[in-house]
Amino acid sequence: MEPLDASHDHVRGAPGGRLIVEYGDYECPYSRQAFRAIERVEQQLGDEVRFAFRHFPLTEIHPHAASAAIAAEAAALQGRFWEMHSLLFHRQKALEDDDLRRYASELGLDVARFALDWAGEPVREHIVRDVEGGLASGEVNGTPTLFIDGVVHRGAYDPETLLAALSPRTRRSP
Repeated sequence: MEPLDASHDHVRGAPGGRLIVEYGDYECPYSRQAFRAIERVEQQLGDEVRFAFRHFPLTEIHPHAASAAIAAEAAALQGRFWEMHSLLFHRQKALEDDDLRRYASELGLDVARFALDWAGEPVREHIVRDVEGGLASGEVNGTPTLFIDGVVHRGAYDPETLLAALSPRTRRSP
């Protein structure tokens, strides 16, 4: 897995915490399950965990995944990635372009700027970089794919399994 890049990656949580990186797809029901589980883990562990999300839209089976990822990146350019990220998973069944524009408005984004950014090349380049990084790892071929401290996590991604994988006695080296 490529190391975190503060100028590129979306990361939340304390710098010293254990790191979960997810390669996910906003239209994937399994990525939505991981989203909910990771939120619960973050609530439980607080500063002991960090989380980074990288895009891996499976466009061949999820026709709205790329547009949703683009919307998240357009929101990121206005400092609202995590709010859009959450909204996209909570409203996973409504990811048409009109829905995405409405979400931008609901989040209080400058909608005209959002539309320009959404159509722009930088947001697409961000997503391509995430996908290429996932493929280059040799570990990412579906969603969600999780890494814990740089090592692919092959177990389940329910809160209990993730908490066990993050416990101090299971700390692994990348």
